[in-house]
Amino acid sequence: MSELLAATGLFVLTHVLPALGRPRQALIERFGRREYMVAYSMLSLITLTWLFVAFARAPHVALWDQTIWMRWVPLTLMPLSCMLLVGGLSVHNPLSLTLRSQGFDPARPGILALTRHPIPWALAIWAGAHIPPNGDGAGVIMFSLLLALSLYGPFALDRKRRAFLGVEAWEALAAGNGFSRPSQWALSVVGGLVLYFAILLGHEYVIGVSPLP
Repeated sequence: MSELLAATGLFVLTHVLPALGRPRQALIERFGRREYMVAYSMLSLITLTWLFVAFARAPHVALWDQTIWMRWVPLTLMPLSCMLLVGGLSVHNPLSLTLRSQGFDPARPGILALTRHPIPWALAIWAGAHIPPNGDGAGVIMFSLLLALSLYGPFALDRKRRAFLGVEAWEALAAGNGFSRPSQWALSVVGGLVLYFAILLGHEYVIGVSPLP
């Protein structure tokens, strides 16, 4: 369990310290924004990998017994998580995380009218939904940590984007509330369901545990 606690501590530090603003800005000014983002992405991937490895190695310390209804929690909530994840990755979002670099229209925000931060909320739902069926010490530690960081993410992202864009520009971009892009919603729903069933089918082969009741 000590390895998991160490991995957890490092994972928290690498995500909380940059969100404070000053250390992040100092590194960007020293090395450049692109170089900082590449290095930070690599560091995040390394610490996340270590967290999962430490979780797999951790001894089993039962906190509660798993029952059938607990397995239905992720089965019920994961479609929403997958839809938010696909929707968040598929649209340009200057206010949060995304893979798209252009095309945002604040008057027609699509899924961003539901939330400015679909990806952090997708991760929060994923982490929270996996706590009930993983009633051991390692599972509770890891998924609670990821849930807490995911819930903290929207607040940290809002603060960083306001500082980067300026308050007036941020408020103008965040003001949109129209649901006028059906294609984005179709991609989120259809793509999310495809991802959900892919995870459902591959879960036992990749994780080693069937998600079905």
